[in-house]
Amino acid sequence: MLQSAPFNYRRIIIWVGRIVIAAFFIYAGLAKLIRWDMHQLPPLTLANFPFPWRESIPTSLFAAQIDSYQMVPPWVSLAIAHWLPWAEILLGALLLIGWQLRIWATIVTLIVGGFFTAVVRAYALHLDINCGCFAKPEPLTGWTVLRDGALFLLAVLMTVFAFQQARKPHPWSGPANPAT
Repeated sequence: MLQSAPFNYRRIIIWVGRIVIAAFFIYAGLAKLIRWDMHQLPPLTLANFPFPWRESIPTSLFAAQIDSYQMVPPWVSLAIAHWLPWAEILLGALLLIGWQLRIWATIVTLIVGGFFTAVVRAYALHLDINCGCFAKPEPLTGWTVLRDGALFLLAVLMTVFAFQQARKPHPWSGPANPAT
């Protein structure tokens, strides 16, 4: 017999978390690669696309934003600037797909937690820097801390609920041991 209410608050938070965090990650990754705010750049082609192994103006600018947090050496900032946008796009897509959700949700939660920690640290040290979240000149403010904190909370809830839901049978599936 099918249950009439397959959605509960856990499933709703998982779905909302997947969609919201995936949208944030995909947009942030693309913004760091393409830099839509820089209109003087030449048209984007395969020849000038900022692949992870190729130095580009957006990658260099993002590396400078990472370096402004004063947490890692410049060579680590450059490596992060090369690979983080691609990882964000990939993880966002995997969240949308939902395949192996517990793995990707855990990784995303750790990454968002790292972002949140860096933003809180910079804000507490009164560093006058740009956030770097969406690769545009966005000053680090209390709103940035609140936004990243809310995103981190959503990621934690999504991950915890994904693990809890995995232990339960799907509400549309039949009984585990049908009475015969």
